[in-house]
Amino acid sequence: MAKKIELSPKEKADMRTLMTFVEIYCREHHDGQKVPFHFRPFDVTKIEKEEIRVCPDCAKLLTYGFTMRLKCPHDPKPMCKKCETQCYHGDYKAKIRAVMK
Repeated sequence: MAKKIELSPKEKADMRTLMTFVEIYCREHHDGQKVPFHFRPFDVTKIEKEEIRVCPDCAKLLTYGFTMRLKCPHDPKPMCKKCETQCYHGDYKAKIRAVMK
């Protein structure tokens, strides 16, 4: 069962945007099996009304992105590309840049 995490409206909006971008990117760039995306700490359908389906690699990227968003030390949160604290590291940074283009 998912833990109860209360998300602010801004966190929900940020996560909804990330889900939309990753879903579109995955649909246009990755063939093969798509699985429903789940994030263990909370029910994703509380953010997006419909289930989204992405490949396993994009599911990992979304999980990483959600985790980093929840750990963001800034209030208010700046745009990631303008932030002094870079949360995305290694391959994830390159992947998220490609998704957000």
